[in-house]
Amino acid sequence: MRFGFLLIAIVLSFYGARLVQLQAVDPANYAGKAHLEGEEKVVLPASRGEIEDRNGVALAASMDGLMVIADPYLTSPKAPALAKLLADRLGIDYFTTLAKLRKTTGDGSRYQILAHRIPATKVRDALAYAKDQGFVGLSTERDPIRAYPLKDVGANIVGFIGQDDKVGPLAGMERTFSQQLAGTDGMARYQAVKGKQIPLADASITEPRDGKPLRLTIDSDAQAFTQWTLAQAVRNWKAASGVAIVMDSHTGELLAYADYPTFDANDPQATSKDYYGSKGVQEPYEPGSVEKVLTLSSVMDSGHATPETRLTLPDVLVRDNWPIHDHGRQGTVKLTLAGVLSRSSNIGTTLSAETMDSADIRDYLTKFGLGQSTNVGLRGESPGIVPAAPWTDITRATIAYGQGITVTPLQMIAAVNTIANGGVRVSPSLIEGSATTNTGAKVGTSEATATRVVSADTASKMARMMETVLDPEEGTAPLARIPGYRVAGKTGTAQVNENGRYLDNLNENSFVGFAPADNPRFTVYVVLRHVNGGAGGLTAGPAFKRIMSYMLRKYGIPPTDTTATPYETTWGGSGTGNLHP
Repeated sequence: MRFGFLLIAIVLSFYGARLVQLQAVDPANYAGKAHLEGEEKVVLPASRGEIEDRNGVALAASMDGLMVIADPYLTSPKAPALAKLLADRLGIDYFTTLAKLRKTTGDGSRYQILAHRIPATKVRDALAYAKDQGFVGLSTERDPIRAYPLKDVGANIVGFIGQDDKVGPLAGMERTFSQQLAGTDGMARYQAVKGKQIPLADASITEPRDGKPLRLTIDSDAQAFTQWTLAQAVRNWKAASGVAIVMDSHTGELLAYADYPTFDANDPQATSKDYYGSKGVQEPYEPGSVEKVLTLSSVMDSGHATPETRLTLPDVLVRDNWPIHDHGRQGTVKLTLAGVLSRSSNIGTTLSAETMDSADIRDYLTKFGLGQSTNVGLRGESPGIVPAAPWTDITRATIAYGQGITVTPLQMIAAVNTIANGGVRVSPSLIEGSATTNTGAKVGTSEATATRVVSADTASKMARMMETVLDPEEGTAPLARIPGYRVAGKTGTAQVNENGRYLDNLNENSFVGFAPADNPRFTVYVVLRHVNGGAGGLTAGPAFKRIMSYMLRKYGIPPTDTTATPYETTWGGSGTGNLHP
């Protein structure tokens, strides 16, 4: 009996001490813990801002989606049948779902997320059917779906987001401008017992703030046509890849920016990761003879030559023990500077470049925008390479005609567009207005710059020279001609440089041009990478023609009502010419 009373006294003293601790020593701490143990938090997802084309057409949009949630305390008794129903109706994994429906112990025993971002109508239909079959314990929460209505149109620049929230956006502008697009999720907090909200208990809601939209300069119709045309050219010529860009000649806005191969942004996993980026800014190459537009413009602008300057070109020119040839020509020929461009003479371009100091040539090239990023807002942009001066004789020669230097297609179209824009380089823009990248850089039309590179007179003369490139008798690109319009252009054909060695019969082929030549509205550049033979005028010229013709029709640009006045391309008589340093 005494032992029993003693035991009772010990127990009562323990509970008494515990009561003192709870009520007198630290009541706030223990009340707070009790409060937290009964607090439920639910994330309220923000809607991601749309990515739109220049006309408001959605390239990336958020659609009504739902998250499917299970209370395992209620779903575990019929878990196998319910897991099969949900797997069939929602397309989710049966075994993963079954495990979650049965999780009745530990964290999440009253809250298991079964699926993310399922179309709302699909979820509602599935859950209504499940209810009719007698299943309980399922609920939903808002979970917007990211969709790409035009599939592959603009996919290389728009990018996509992943299904894993911890990973986030995986490519393109979805990733570069994620902070602007994402917005801020909200949060709902409430008191609950066994996963059920307590009526009249404390609750708070922080509403989500939806992301801001991003409007591009791209015209989705022009983008789709440009992508289709580029794909045809790449496949027809069995090229490894290609890029085609359409630029507004006056503003620098990019109306189309196509890469091929590309992918469906709704299902990127179906395509190699090698295709996710934008080769137009990420993979520099040697541009070949398109570079001659920049070289000869620099020579004329510095006062060393005019379109009528006469040159005598030997069969072969040797510099630093390296022979330089002109494709398909033998013997001595007398050409004007205009003829050097129209016939794409390496020797003539070399002789012209030798009238200038290499540092001065390099200065012009950097003013044209080579050797530096365009900061257009695309990830992984390469600045290309313009070797530091002074140059050896052979380096000056090869750079003059487009080898020994690397550029991106975006750099080169902006450089040649300088001629279309009267000698003023406008920086290319892909975003309307102004937007800030995740790294803090501001980009867009509001941030665009304009820089005088060559005089208006030099630009006018070069544009006139470029028209002859399309002449059936004098030029290298008659297939790029557009009936009814004056077109100025230049071909590019460069051997592929692989690890410092030039490969035979594997070329980087291209064509760049603008129209109408007397009042340019659009500049178009088509590049076909690693083509087995052929030349730029033959392979890229027809694609340029199709794209430019489409743009002129779409935007209602009337046919040219002026007549071209070409320069003489050859000369006769005695003497060796009048090209002088």
